[in-house]
Amino acid sequence: MNNASKVSSKYKLVSFVALAFIIFTVQSKDKLHLPGSFHNNLTAVQDTTKPRKKFTLPDTAPANTDTVPTGNKIIRNDTTILIERKDTIDFKISKDSLDAVVEYNADDSMILDVPSKKITLYGKKTATQYKDNNLTAPIIEFDQATGNIIASIKRDSSGKVIALPTFTQADFKSQSDSIRFNMKSGKGITKSTYTQQGEMYVYGETIKKINADVFYAKRARITTCDLDTPHFAFVSNRIKFISKKLAITGPVHPEFEGVPIPIYLPFGIYPLSQGRHSGFLMPSFSSNQQLGLGLEGLGYYKVLSDYWDVIVRGNLYSYGGWTLNINPKYTKKYRYNGNLSLNVQEFKQNFKGDPDYSKNRSYNVQWSHNVDSKARPGVSFSANVNAGSSSYNRYVPNNPYKNFSNQLSSSITYSKNGTLEGLGEGWKDKPYNLTISANHNQNTNQKLINVNLPDVAFNLSTLYPFRKREAVGTPKWYENLGIGYNGNAKSLFSFYDTTSNIFRHILDTFQWGAHHSIPISLSLPPVGAFQFAPSISYDETWYQRKFIRRWDSTKNKVDTTMTRGLYTARQMSFGMGVSTRIFGMFTSKNKDAKIQAIRHEMTPSLSFNYNPDLNGKNYYITQIDTFKNKGQFSVFEGNVFGPYGSGKFGGLSFGIDNNLQMKVRNKKDTGENAIKKIMLIDGLSINGNYNLVADSFALSNFTVNAHSSLFNSKLNITAGANIDPYDVDASGRRLKTLLWKRKPLSFGRLVNGNVSLSTQFRGGDKTKKASNQPQARTNDYPAGYSSDEYQNELAYIRNNPGEYADFNIPWSVNFSYALRFDKVFKSDYSGFENQFNQDVTFSGTLNLTPKWQMGINSFYNITQHSLGMIAVSISREMHCWQMAINLSPVGLTRFYSITISPKSGLLRDLRINRTRSFYD
Repeated sequence: MNNASKVSSKYKLVSFVALAFIIFTVQSKDKLHLPGSFHNNLTAVQDTTKPRKKFTLPDTAPANTDTVPTGNKIIRNDTTILIERKDTIDFKISKDSLDAVVEYNADDSMILDVPSKKITLYGKKTATQYKDNNLTAPIIEFDQATGNIIASIKRDSSGKVIALPTFTQADFKSQSDSIRFNMKSGKGITKSTYTQQGEMYVYGETIKKINADVFYAKRARITTCDLDTPHFAFVSNRIKFISKKLAITGPVHPEFEGVPIPIYLPFGIYPLSQGRHSGFLMPSFSSNQQLGLGLEGLGYYKVLSDYWDVIVRGNLYSYGGWTLNINPKYTKKYRYNGNLSLNVQEFKQNFKGDPDYSKNRSYNVQWSHNVDSKARPGVSFSANVNAGSSSYNRYVPNNPYKNFSNQLSSSITYSKNGTLEGLGEGWKDKPYNLTISANHNQNTNQKLINVNLPDVAFNLSTLYPFRKREAVGTPKWYENLGIGYNGNAKSLFSFYDTTSNIFRHILDTFQWGAHHSIPISLSLPPVGAFQFAPSISYDETWYQRKFIRRWDSTKNKVDTTMTRGLYTARQMSFGMGVSTRIFGMFTSKNKDAKIQAIRHEMTPSLSFNYNPDLNGKNYYITQIDTFKNKGQFSVFEGNVFGPYGSGKFGGLSFGIDNNLQMKVRNKKDTGENAIKKIMLIDGLSINGNYNLVADSFALSNFTVNAHSSLFNSKLNITAGANIDPYDVDASGRRLKTLLWKRKPLSFGRLVNGNVSLSTQFRGGDKTKKASNQPQARTNDYPAGYSSDEYQNELAYIRNNPGEYADFNIPWSVNFSYALRFDKVFKSDYSGFENQFNQDVTFSGTLNLTPKWQMGINSFYNITQHSLGMIAVSISREMHCWQMAINLSPVGLTRFYSITISPKSGLLRDLRINRTRSFYD
């Protein structure tokens, strides 16, 4: 052995003795921070024969220059050069060194084996950290020579597991019986490992990790059940996982409660990526009395771009029917979102050769578009379109709510409003408001389509012409005089979807008109407790045609004539209103009384209005039947905008609103919440008017409305009534005399009224949040639903309440009652008859056991003694699965369905479903 080797060995011996002394005198739970080079040279041999680098003069210095070294300076004769001296240590880096520091701590103890270059850590919370690799285990062994870390399980004397090794790298987390990981290559092998990938829980007897994103599992199972022994799983001998992308298996079969099911698939692909990704949409099977066996919901979802995607779905039925739906959706965050739905369906009734055989093909288009209000402040655009064949709703399968809906409507609106200067894209600092819309409504029973295109509204916000640009002091009363403008112009046309020449029909029914209104108002300061508000309004309407009826005595019928052109009519009104508020309070003198105070607030209002007769000339009287009965009509009847009323009006409009509150003391509570406010009457209003210039029937009908919420909003009551103050004769016709003259204590005749009550009760802990139940069957798309799609989802929830059960609520009861009363003429006009209509809606749920729940939802018409559709549901909570049975045995549409499906959204298409429906 040469001298250099002897010196190196002595240096190693002294170094390791010192290291061992330091390690065992420091508390084992603290981290041991070693110099940056020490961990690389723990057992490396120092090369002491290599010479150190020495300081030399620059090559550019002349050879004959005299230099005098002084400290860190070298002084030349002609100049002084300041050169920084640095101590340098040159060493050879060990080949087995790592790229980063390994941080570790031992909860119990540590053994350092210098000859074999191994460190073993012991303790329940022993951990090592290398880059983004974190390992926690009861026993960890690090081999510096190979770079391997080995972690193993620990058991007590009875064989019970005390602690398991856990490994984390980036998004990969696992718990295993044993782990072998190489710090240099980043590869590792684990035994009996549990890990999670998105919603999937993975168990593998052996898992081999290739890098941070890819690992392989041997004899593995995947499931969405979070139990160590899952209720169900898919088992395969080989699985490859690509983090946040997908899992690919070889031959795979399902297991339930550990029992293998002999159904094998040659391979499996399971998406792990979050967000949107293209793929097939699984169908469900159904049975329909009219359509036969069905395969419903078969389709494909395609991601077109970051902003667009599309769903294509179809239904196939054994009797020859089919449907096709193409549903593109688009969204741009903070800008806009929407969706388009194109539907076509064809159904056959009965079979060819039958006398009642029929075939129907119908279409439907739906479009919904919304713009974020912050995208273009002052400018907005929205669309909600639902149009199609009149027979479309009638043939939609398994949707009784749509089958009996006979109205379709659409609206497309663009608006531009005035904005503050420098904000938005509207009229900057201007009081203008413009709205342009196109509307459509369709009666599918009459097959009549009405279109309002365009409909333009322009408004000028109230201007105050007498106000100064820069207000100084209190404004004068006349400075509050304001004037505005409201204008509306629109055109209408209609046609039947069965008309052969639609364009000719549109030209025949085309109408247009315009309406202008100029309101003038004055805001006066309060006079004591009263607020006065004078107003003046000027209206003008432009009409397209005049419509006149004349009695033809020769043919004994009414003839009509129509004259087209531009015609105008005007109306003015003057008014003065006054309002105030009156308070009444009752306070108990006993501080311990149950009722502490009662507060009554009244808001009376009174206004005088005068309308001169500017339109009497536009009315005429003509005979209408052979009994020489006559009627009064306006020449502008049937136009886009209705005619003004005839005669002058000068009268009073009056009304009063009330609310009643009460403060009660809770004797069991002595804190701040001891006194509680209760609303007895939220609102009770009475309104009417009196015409001072009318020769008869000067007093109008009284409208009465009331609403209240009692018992902490447990009981909601709403009521309304229309009361006629005039008497009637034996045939039911109104007389000019008030009913009060004959019945002094009577307020009037009840013409119509309504009362509704609703309540809801539920058991369980009110402070406990409801469980996270699966939402309505929506796809995870950012675009919103159209109103028709939303109604479809509500219909599905109503038909399948068992799929949305909340087992945290042991019981619940919902009840509502409605009563409607009308007094109408008999068919022979011999008097009035009273018509009552009462109905009850009720629903409820009851947990039969903690895992079984039963629910019911129904409607009953008391007047007609008819029971509406009853929906009964039975739900079974099965941890990671849920079973729902939905049954509707009564009604025009009867059906039942049995569904067993996983709760996870990842496997929502993996369901067992049996559905059948029948039509009465």
